[in-house]
Amino acid sequence: MFSVRLHSTRVAFAFWLLLSFSALTAAPARAQNWSTDARSIALGSGGTENIAGNMAKEQGQYRAIVIPLGLIQVLPNWSVFDPGGDEFDPVRAIEYAASPLHYNFGRDDSSDSPQGAFVRDIVNARLSRNLNVYRGFTPASSIVAEGLTSPSWGKTIKVRSDADGYFQGVYVGAGPYFSVRTVANFDERLVSLLGSPTDVFLPNTTFLVGDTTTEQLAMAITGGYRARLPLANWSGARDGVYLAANYNYLHGFRFDDFDMDVRFDTDATGSIAFAPTTQPVAISRLKSSSGRGMAIDLGVAVVADRWEFGFGANGIANRINWNDVERETFVLQSLLNGGDFIETEFPGFVESRRVELPVDYSANVGYSADTWSAVSQYSHGFMGDNFRGGAEYRLESVDLRGGARYSQDRWHPTVGAGFNFTPRFAVDVALYAAVANLERRRDPALAISLRIGR
Repeated sequence: MFSVRLHSTRVAFAFWLLLSFSALTAAPARAQNWSTDARSIALGSGGTENIAGNMAKEQGQYRAIVIPLGLIQVLPNWSVFDPGGDEFDPVRAIEYAASPLHYNFGRDDSSDSPQGAFVRDIVNARLSRNLNVYRGFTPASSIVAEGLTSPSWGKTIKVRSDADGYFQGVYVGAGPYFSVRTVANFDERLVSLLGSPTDVFLPNTTFLVGDTTTEQLAMAITGGYRARLPLANWSGARDGVYLAANYNYLHGFRFDDFDMDVRFDTDATGSIAFAPTTQPVAISRLKSSSGRGMAIDLGVAVVADRWEFGFGANGIANRINWNDVERETFVLQSLLNGGDFIETEFPGFVESRRVELPVDYSANVGYSADTWSAVSQYSHGFMGDNFRGGAEYRLESVDLRGGARYSQDRWHPTVGAGFNFTPRFAVDVALYAAVANLERRRDPALAISLRIGR
């Protein structure tokens, strides 16, 4: 075992970025913040994808091209991402990264905001002894977030097909696999102090902030089955039974398991103590760069004239076995003197670790009439129970939309419109409630995309 000095900004930045990015972009909110389709956002998008349902959507559907209004906020403030620069701001960097495509009206672009100063001063070990200077930043007292991003790009090789569009085939594809789970807790007394309208001093008090975060990065190599089969008495352009199955071989490149404890001790005056008897910041990390695993995805969708039904189960037996897991710790002796973290490595500590993820189940139903349509979906898995639903009413040149998404015991409304300039070209606009911030506020966000096709 040996110790080395490590620059504090790089360690703290890496950890806080991992913690907060995972909390802000975990499913299902991630789907709206990163979606390129404003029409889908206005209908309450944000649920689990059914791989068979995606096949049905590909039959005669449109293509969406996002107008990245969010870059108006991100690009002029690119310096906040540089941990070595004077304008480095972890909180703003996290919020920009969590929702880069769409314009967030509640986003604070100020370099001297209380939340930015609070995290930045911890990162640089220059915390003010008077915690009241950070009032106005009120983080959620408890954050539990988890999610999996695993897009796949590939091709279906049809081995049997006919003139009516029915087929059976083999799917071959690949894509990144990134999972994360965060459980964070902020001392409620600290949250109350930061949210107080007046100065608060709590003598001889200990405030605790803790977090456990696990993330995995891998490559998913996918082989699967695809089919569109005829449905009795229905023979429309999209009608049929869609079947899909994927076997994903997971080749792991990175595993991190962080356990962090931050402690604020005050003296008799209620100010941060100069010489605390315990370590203010301690981070324990397990890491590996070699893992192997698997996951199975199944889906079925039925399209019968105006109706569409679907059921999916993603991540059956989802697991990665990580080999040669190593351990290291980072300790900061003071929050006030601008010192560095002390890194301790344990070269003799090698073990294996198995990480299993929950199965994500989903069921959806949709109906499309001549002038209106409605969609809904229920899912259970990551983040517990989730629901989304929306409706669209089509006029001659304008489509009106509204919806909502239910997640983490909260409703998130959506509204939007589509402006149809030609039968194959339209502009879609959506307003939705974004929670891409550490305080879990529901700020309005604007999404715009071009719709090409039907």
